[in-house]
Amino acid sequence: MDTLHADLLLTAPELLMAVGGMVVLMFGVFAAQKRPGIVNALAIVLFAATAFLIWRQPAGVLATAFAEAFVVNDFTRFAKLLVLLGAALSILISTRFFEREKIARFEFAPLMIFATLGMLMMISAGGLISLYVGLELQSLALYVLAAFNRDSVKATEAGLKYFVLGALSSCLLLYGSSLIYGFAGTVQFDGIQVVVDGGRNLGVLIGIVFILAGLAFKVSAVPFHMWTPDVYEGAPTPVTAFFAGAPKVAAIALLLRVLFDALPHAAADWRQIVTFISIASMALGAFAAIGQTNIKRLMAYSSIGNIGYALVGVAAGTEQGISSVLIFMAIYVVMTAGVFVCILAMRRVDGPTEKIEDLSGLMGSRPLLALCWIILLFSYVGLPPLPGFFGKYYVFGAAVEQGMWPLAVIGILTSVVAAYYYVRIVMLIINGAPPEKPFEPTMGGELRVVLGGTMLFSAAMIIVPGILVGWAGIAAAALIK
Repeated sequence: MDTLHADLLLTAPELLMAVGGMVVLMFGVFAAQKRPGIVNALAIVLFAATAFLIWRQPAGVLATAFAEAFVVNDFTRFAKLLVLLGAALSILISTRFFEREKIARFEFAPLMIFATLGMLMMISAGGLISLYVGLELQSLALYVLAAFNRDSVKATEAGLKYFVLGALSSCLLLYGSSLIYGFAGTVQFDGIQVVVDGGRNLGVLIGIVFILAGLAFKVSAVPFHMWTPDVYEGAPTPVTAFFAGAPKVAAIALLLRVLFDALPHAAADWRQIVTFISIASMALGAFAAIGQTNIKRLMAYSSIGNIGYALVGVAAGTEQGISSVLIFMAIYVVMTAGVFVCILAMRRVDGPTEKIEDLSGLMGSRPLLALCWIILLFSYVGLPPLPGFFGKYYVFGAAVEQGMWPLAVIGILTSVVAAYYYVRIVMLIINGAPPEKPFEPTMGGELRVVLGGTMLFSAAMIIVPGILVGWAGIAAAALIK
């Protein structure tokens, strides 16, 4: 009984999220079908309460629950708080958009809650079974969210593509897990590590390849990126903002857990795979975005490239590399939220627009919005002293320290190529001819709050970057045994 009590206390944040999600769902069904804004507010409160419980968990200790199927340490706490932040921001910017597009339904918030719950379970997974359960809980909710605008052909297509390809990636991951179980005789990360330490096992290595393929799909890394542009373009913009943030953090955190908890001494084998995926993602993200005319498709290729940069830190295979990945992903989540607020502000009286050319001359009509666009785009470029510079500086630095300077050089070169399409948008905003139909002169209060928070974060990273660096360092140290 004492063990069960300890397990329940350790999983309290996830239990709160599960119970709260069902309560929010029932409240929406019986009391708020025509007032989805209330359900969204309840979801944000639930995220805040869950974050508080995670924050209050003991720091500096490794704790396990349910026969080591669930793990909590400083690394999982950091990643979970980042996921909850991304999810809360996505819900916050969604309410007005769905109301104006006349697709507001209470089901959105429960789907977001259960997707986020799956992410929290993924991050704390202590074995292949708990990993798969969390991954599928997240994925099933995300498939529905992608097609949430059921009257849109693009949204329906996005949901269908995401579902079919997502099911394929889950099969790859499950097959890899079964191979590892067959050859290692265990599904727990600690047990797999013992088997790998005992000598080179070909069956386990093949299983690792399949698992990395499945996880590469979840982070939209090349060559498993094909769903990303269509889903980003077809899904409602707040849903796209969610896809671009929280699920990427959860998948990267899960990838780190698998590689450094289960396979730390097989680094020579998995580093080759991660390095290839990183280079391919950086290259495709840089070159494929050049010809895009839709801002959401451009952000899809940008996200592929950014995942490639994050994988540079993973390939380094060190504590500094893990820390650099966490720093990069924290900056990426906040900057991405800001960019999608700006995209939501691209709205005229006759509805929203997603064409890059419509940003022409924005500096003349909406100078504050234009300034935010410029800061965020230059941050994506990695221009010092903006936050994006710090993210790339740390991941490239981790690679160089391990002697992987060719990988860092490739990352810098692809950043230069990517700078072309970011700077092109900046020049269009500043020097372009104003469009015949300007954007609406104001944006909603919640969009102002999120965009203002993004700008404050940028200022904080310039003035006191050591705070985030210190937190990421503590989290990374918890993952290295």
